[in-house]
Amino acid sequence: MEPDLLPDRDDSLPAQPHKGRGAPANPGSRFVAWARSATDDGWSLEQAEAPATEVFVDSAKTVISHNDSPDLPFDQSLNPYRGCEHGCIYCYARPSHAFLGHSPGLDFETKLYYKPDAARLLKRELGKPGYVCKPLALGTNTDAWQPIERRLRITRGVLEVLHDMKHPVMLITKSALVERDIDLLAAMAKEKLVHAAISLTTLDGELARRLEPRASAPHARLETIRRLSDAGIPVNVMVSPVIPGLTDHELEKLLTEAREAGALGASYSVLRLPRELHPLFERWLAWHAPEKAARVMAILYDMRGGKANDASFANRMHGLGHFADLLQQRFSLHLRRLGFPGMPPLDSTRFISPAGEKRRDDQQLGLF
Repeated sequence: MEPDLLPDRDDSLPAQPHKGRGAPANPGSRFVAWARSATDDGWSLEQAEAPATEVFVDSAKTVISHNDSPDLPFDQSLNPYRGCEHGCIYCYARPSHAFLGHSPGLDFETKLYYKPDAARLLKRELGKPGYVCKPLALGTNTDAWQPIERRLRITRGVLEVLHDMKHPVMLITKSALVERDIDLLAAMAKEKLVHAAISLTTLDGELARRLEPRASAPHARLETIRRLSDAGIPVNVMVSPVIPGLTDHELEKLLTEAREAGALGASYSVLRLPRELHPLFERWLAWHAPEKAARVMAILYDMRGGKANDASFANRMHGLGHFADLLQQRFSLHLRRLGFPGMPPLDSTRFISPAGEKRRDDQQLGLF
């Protein structure tokens, strides 16, 4: 069955979206063989209670993931969490929750998994024979500084390992909580070991509240860029995703504000709607921007070659067609006008292997 045609997995389709949650529904996973849907039996269909956040242990045996995607600036990454409480309706990672037997809808932002052994496993993997040091991307699938990180501090532990091993890292977040770790990041920046990427979607606070309900507000993210930059940490602003017909008119303003806050580099990507995300996003439009829904989807289909999503490496980030070309021209022109100097290179030559440390310790002990 096509993902777009999947019925709701359970009876949690609300009469209206839950406050503080991004997804307006809980559509079934493509791996689930059964389905339930809510039906009004004439006794009135009451709205389900707002789902609470649940946290589970992810007993992963490894934490470094590898990719060979030619359109990504890294080939290894680490995600301390699965699922994300920020609840961004546009998140391309939502369909990954189906692999856990959960819905990419409300389940993605309420059923969260954390890796308690992430720091220990990372150190073990960095110490494997033959490991070649190269930048590690942190928080590529779900935000490593989402709200539960304040309590669990899994990401903090990972950063401490990278700091001690002098391993370069590229972090990606839209959370002001990253400011908590400026002490580690500033020390790493002095040795060219860190790049920070801050995601900005819109400067409209009301729209942001609906698009990304539990993420830091736009003005808070700009302040984060400023504070990281003041601490000597190179910051790249990611205007992502650009939603044609909804946020694309803000492109120049977003770049201007980020540059004034101290960002050195900039990038952008266009909204992607893989698998279950397509019907979820259309439902969100129907609730929050019904007057713009037809135009938004028409442009997206045009940019994706007549489909809801185009996963090809050549087109998935920026799209294709006249609108995509215009967006690229606007971005490139403003990048030059604002004088973004670009991000400095990362240094992979300082890496201290945990295995090397252990060998030195063993030799020292062997003297006695």
